[in-house]
Amino acid sequence: MSRYTGPSWKLSRRLGISLSGTGKELQKRPYGPGEHGPNQRKKMSEYGLQLQEKQKLRHMYGMNERQFRKLFDQAGKLKGIHGENFMILLESRLDNLVYRLGLARTRRQARQLVNHGHITVDGGRVDIASYRVQPGQVIGLREKSRNLDIIKDSVEVTDFVPAYLEIDAEKLEGRFSRLPERSELPAEITEQLIVEFYSR
Repeated sequence: MSRYTGPSWKLSRRLGISLSGTGKELQKRPYGPGEHGPNQRKKMSEYGLQLQEKQKLRHMYGMNERQFRKLFDQAGKLKGIHGENFMILLESRLDNLVYRLGLARTRRQARQLVNHGHITVDGGRVDIASYRVQPGQVIGLREKSRNLDIIKDSVEVTDFVPAYLEIDAEKLEGRFSRLPERSELPAEITEQLIVEFYSR
């Protein structure tokens, strides 16, 4: 299954969560898309809830099913709570950290910046969005990319950077200082439902 490339606002309304992180999708129409959106059946089966939670997280990070499942299996081999480890691995992806640092407005934009070779890790260019950044590594921009308008605009509107990242606004680079804690990760996700979904 390939990555979803359809209308993101419609998907956000179907899942009941802002995939862009701005919340604009749900402001005007806080219900599902389509003719029956406002009156759709609210009660879901246990399987339906688990599937919806999995889809929420998968689309939030913009991953295809195979990639998502592979990372879930890797999280199961680590010490600690499976669901929390999975969320931490997702948060450690390069495209996500570029977004968290405020160098891009959305994860989609961050992925594009990485794929086009604008991002560096410890001074070396990395163009793989799923690259797993290790604590202590520094994420920056190539010299030629520092004057891109989309990056300047993103940095200007960013007013929050998570505590596990240290940013140098002048150099336009950030350091992944430590692994995030569960309290610093998306609160709207119940990862236990995802563990139950894959454990069926």
